[in-house]
Amino acid sequence: MKDSDNTFSVESAEDSSGFLLWQVTNLWQRELKKALEQYDLTHSQYVLLASTHWLTLHGKDVTQVLLSTHTKIDPMTTSTVLRTLQTKGLLARKEHPTDTRAKTVALTDAGKNVIKQAVITVEDFDRKFFSVLGNDTALFNKKLVALLSLEGLKS
Repeated sequence: MKDSDNTFSVESAEDSSGFLLWQVTNLWQRELKKALEQYDLTHSQYVLLASTHWLTLHGKDVTQVLLSTHTKIDPMTTSTVLRTLQTKGLLARKEHPTDTRAKTVALTDAGKNVIKQAVITVEDFDRKFFSVLGNDTALFNKKLVALLSLEGLKS
């Protein structure tokens, strides 16, 4: 259907990559939220706990700045979410031993227990959700990484 006032360059919504990405992202986030409810975690809380665990396992000195960079969550939000996780008793924040401006972040025993279970749940959810991609999952991930490399480009 053509309209003389049509400002869109696509014929259908399914031709708009951005619109499709937005819809898939919303679906994925909505379903993931349901999967995380049993752990009383928001997605941001999960990402920061899981990243703390991941970085620790890889021998990193985990700081709020490193977590913000690793997750691509802005520093103020990272600080706020970490404070909530600390209140929940899932992680501890301490002054950095050599950098007075930094705080180190570590999981508590309760945090380790929760994140180990939550990671299994989330990885299982992701496997099921993305199974529709079949053998194209690695290519899909490669394309997502390529899109992430555009971060910071001016439009």
